Amino acid sequence: MNKNREASRAATHRILVLGAGYAGMAAAVQLAARVGRRADVRVTLVNPRERFTERLRLHMSATGQQVAELSIPELLEGTGARFVRGWVTAVDVTAKTVRIDDDRVLRYDTLVYGLGGVADTAAVPGVEDHAYTLNGPQDAEVLAGRLARLGRGTVVVGGSGLTGIESAAEIAERYPELNVVLLGRQEPGAAMSPRPKAYLQAALARLGVQVRSGAEVTKVLPDSVELAGGESVPADVVLWTSGTRVSPLAAAAGLTVDERGRIVTDGTLRSVSHPDVYAVGDAAAIRQGYGVMHGTCQGGMPTGVHAAVSIVRTLDGKRPRPFRFGYYHTPVSLGRNDAVVQFTHPDDSPRRVYLTGRMAARYKETVTASPWPTYGRMKKMPASGAFWPRGGRFTRGVR
Repeated sequence: MNKNREASRAATHRILVLGAGYAGMAAAVQLAARVGRRADVRVTLVNPRERFTERLRLHMSATGQQVAELSIPELLEGTGARFVRGWVTAVDVTAKTVRIDDDRVLRYDTLVYGLGGVADTAAVPGVEDHAYTLNGPQDAEVLAGRLARLGRGTVVVGGSGLTGIESAAEIAERYPELNVVLLGRQEPGAAMSPRPKAYLQAALARLGVQVRSGAEVTKVLPDSVELAGGESVPADVVLWTSGTRVSPLAAAAGLTVDERGRIVTDGTLRSVSHPDVYAVGDAAAIRQGYGVMHGTCQGGMPTGVHAAVSIVRTLDGKRPRPFRFGYYHTPVSLGRNDAVVQFTHPDDSPRRVYLTGRMAARYKETVTASPWPTYGRMKKMPASGAFWPRGGRFTRGVR
């Protein structure tokens, strides 16, 4: 009996997906849907929380707004995929094992590495000790509690990228009695074409957000931030959104990584040093014709889908196809009833087309709400999540 069980285990191809962010969830659901009826393949998804984190809504949670409770185990129910709750603490690419919470070991034959990025709190002194971040629901809830108790005061948002813009706008709209200061090296909307950029900046001004462009924070203190040049900006609360970093586990495991610690992949999203490891989302340095992709939900989900399809093709003895992706838009919320949407070329450069106002806000909400029902559709119809380049556009279709 034991020999038969061991032989069965040896014949089962174990696929382990690390991280249930936008990319990791896409990979896990696609794999589960495509191999769920196969007795020779087992899919396991590892994540520290059972609740799916809607990163696109964290700025809402940070201002005390309620968002949906989305259960990862419930989504996977009926697919045959297994969910393991725990923190990944080590990866051994030689033994093909992953350590969970330092006391459990999972083995794999194929690994999908989707441990995404978090706010870089190490680059600037004082950020780790004195600033809030939006790395997950718990961080957002802690900040929401602080803002609710603040009454009057100054909130400094460090970083003028999309997360910083959306957070500053949300806080200013929700708490008009607070003084909100947005600090960043670049002006908000710097990558947009002139008109949508001007709209975005005017919207921040209407909300009372003070924008300080060309500002570099050199230190965060308990009651202020210091800028290059010696200026000090008073702050009762500091929210840090400037820069991201990835888990050091990939580099520690001996996988080839880039200067930011992301796994360098080949054209099919496999690690260039370890072909049995696929990297997706923020964890991967994926080169396209226009350069290396930057981390977004927009690009992350297709990487997860493509990795899953590539794995299934390999299991079936077929050659994986190269990954191709082009950006389509940059939607930015400016509170609950306003937004700006910059449509882009595939290389993420701005097109002339854009949306503003309530129409843009509805568009942004549609984008924000789309991942979870998309996973549900992929669970039943996996081909609905596959992306094909067609005529210069990137559309969904069967692979």
